[in-house]
Amino acid sequence: MLSARSFREPLQRHQLAEAGPAGYSGPMTRAKRYWLMKSEPSVFSIDDLRRVKVTGWDGVRNYQARNFMRDMKLGDGVLLYHSNADPAGVAGIAEIVREAYPDPTQFDRKDDHYDPKATRALPRWDQVDVRFVEAFPTVLSLQQLREMKALKGMLLLTPGRLSVQPVTKPQWDAIHRAGDQ
Repeated sequence: MLSARSFREPLQRHQLAEAGPAGYSGPMTRAKRYWLMKSEPSVFSIDDLRRVKVTGWDGVRNYQARNFMRDMKLGDGVLLYHSNADPAGVAGIAEIVREAYPDPTQFDRKDDHYDPKATRALPRWDQVDVRFVEAFPTVLSLQQLREMKALKGMLLLTPGRLSVQPVTKPQWDAIHRAGDQ
């Protein structure tokens, strides 16, 4: 979930580099990964993201979803899913432009996402920054997604309400192709 305070100015994109195998001194890049992130369009929609360009994805208060955000790297792709909408579905694409860092809403007593157990020395919740890439001409509805054979086994289509989840490259490709039509 996002709050109005999470809108940010665009950030500089940095090169992704990870430590290599023993004896290797150059940077190694990891393969691009893909994610689905849910937001209620009445709170924050693909059109809001298009308007602000870059925002922090704050307010996630599920440990598994938080851990998925901690796995996100610069350049990873994001499917933005409108939940609690008519129709609910994938509305467009974003990308990760800042890796996980402490979510400031956990420290703000006036925020709905305040966590009294979180401290600045030991934060409990993280967020990432996402950048608008593209809005689909129409929302790719949940019903349409269920009918796509390429999405069999996708986490989104199984019981549960996880707001951040991984997506495989074949699932990403199938949704991207369908969304662009």
